[in-house]
Amino acid sequence: MEKRQPAVAGTFYPREPGVLRNLLSSLLGIPSPRGGALLSAPVGLVVPHAGYMYSGRVAGAGFRALWNLGKPQGVVIVGTNHSGQGGALCLAEPGAWETPLGAVEVDADLTQELATLWRVRPSNQPFAREHSVEVQIPFLQYAFADLPIVPVLVRDLSWGQAERAGAAMAGALAGKGWAIVASTDFTHYEPEAVAREKDGQALKALLALDGPGFLEVVGRHDISICGVGALALFLATARAVGLGKGSLLAYSTSADTGGPRSAVVGYAAALFEAEARHA
Repeated sequence: MEKRQPAVAGTFYPREPGVLRNLLSSLLGIPSPRGGALLSAPVGLVVPHAGYMYSGRVAGAGFRALWNLGKPQGVVIVGTNHSGQGGALCLAEPGAWETPLGAVEVDADLTQELATLWRVRPSNQPFAREHSVEVQIPFLQYAFADLPIVPVLVRDLSWGQAERAGAAMAGALAGKGWAIVASTDFTHYEPEAVAREKDGQALKALLALDGPGFLEVVGRHDISICGVGALALFLATARAVGLGKGSLLAYSTSADTGGPRSAVVGYAAALFEAEARHA
C-alpha cells in the first residue's frame, strides 16, 4: 500500500530532517532513541497538536515522561477530526505514514480488530490533510525509533458512545504495553486569563478520569477544546484499561511564545499510568 505523505511538514514542523532532529532534541531533552525494556501495561498521554513553535515544549514534556517509563509496544494516536470528514470514529488504513524522519508502520492487526469492534471501514481520506495525528509522529520517531501506530480520528461523542468504543478498545489493548495518546488543544482564542480559568476546570475533571464531568464542564462553560470527542474516547479507554488519575506535566498558552494575550490557545500535557504502578 502507498505511504501517506506528510501534510504539514514545513508548516507545523520543519521539513528538513536535520533541522527537525535538532528541534526535537531541544524540545524533548532526551537521548535518541529509547532502548531497553518494553512497557508491560498500557499508558495514557494527552498532548497538544499546534505548530511546534507554539506547543512543542508542552508536547515534549509529555513524550519525555513517556520515554522515562519505557518503550511502548505501539501507540494508538487518538486525534481531533478538524475537517469533519468520515464518521464519528475513523481508522487509517494499514500501510505506512511518512515523515521527514522516515516511515512508521500502521499496525494491521490492531487496526482490523478495532475496525471490527467499532464497525467502521478504515480509510485514509479523513487523514489526508489532518495534522492532529501527524504532528505526534516525529516525537515518537525521535524518542523510540521504530514502533507501530494506529491513527484514529474522533468527532464529538456522547459519554455513552465513548464508553462503548472505549470498552472495545480496552479489550483489544488488554495485557499489551501500548500507549494511548490523545491529541488536542484546549481553549481557543479567548483572553489568557479566561482560557487559563476554563482550561483549569476542564483539566480537573480530565485528570480525575471523570468523563461525564469533563463533558459537563465543557458544555456548561462553553470551553472551545477542539478534541472533546478524542478526550472522551481517551478517558473511557483509560478507565477501562485500569489507568489511574493523571498528572499534569505542563500547561501553557500561545501567549507564552509571543502571541497576543487577548486571544490565546491553551496547551496541556498529562500522563496517566496503570493504578498498579502507584501501589
